[in-house]
Amino acid sequence: MPPTNLERCPWCGKDPLYVRYHDEEWGVPVHDDRKLFEMLILDGAQAGLSWLTILRKRENYRQAFDHFDPELIAHYDEWRIAQLLTDPGIVRNRLKIAGAVKNARAYLALRERHGPLTAFIWRYVDGVPRQNTWKSLAEVPAKTVEAEAMSRDLKRLGFTFVGPTICYAFMQAAGIVNDHLIGCFRHHELAQASD
Repeated sequence: MPPTNLERCPWCGKDPLYVRYHDEEWGVPVHDDRKLFEMLILDGAQAGLSWLTILRKRENYRQAFDHFDPELIAHYDEWRIAQLLTDPGIVRNRLKIAGAVKNARAYLALRERHGPLTAFIWRYVDGVPRQNTWKSLAEVPAKTVEAEAMSRDLKRLGFTFVGPTICYAFMQAAGIVNDHLIGCFRHHELAQASD
């Protein structure tokens, strides 16, 4: 059980799974291509839903989508998509499932033309996590210039479900930006780690 006496970003509420995600994962810089690919797919799956909904289904997604192996997902056919549409452990939305397949193919093409996803994604902040100093949730933007540029570039490369708001949520989750509020105990820890 996560400690209850620490000041946290208020968005994680009291749900133990959400609190653990906030304390251990959200905002931690990710430099692993497979993990970044997973995060991008899950952020796309979240569109129109709460992140907690996706977080509760994350293990099911990992099982259903071959642990987010883009080589395998890129070969999913209509039969496999139809099979996934019957899986109650994931969001059964045809566009989102087909989007994950399209994104796996786009990921492989990106890797072939531009190298690792990690280098491609981190270039929007020159390879160093952006340290923001928001005092309240009202100050945190839904998107930024960098997220808009990432969105444009990813769409041009064939990705889907990568609008600027989704890209910014992805940047926050992957630690490309530190958007923990300055009163949150994690803000200082992550800022120190990036020094």
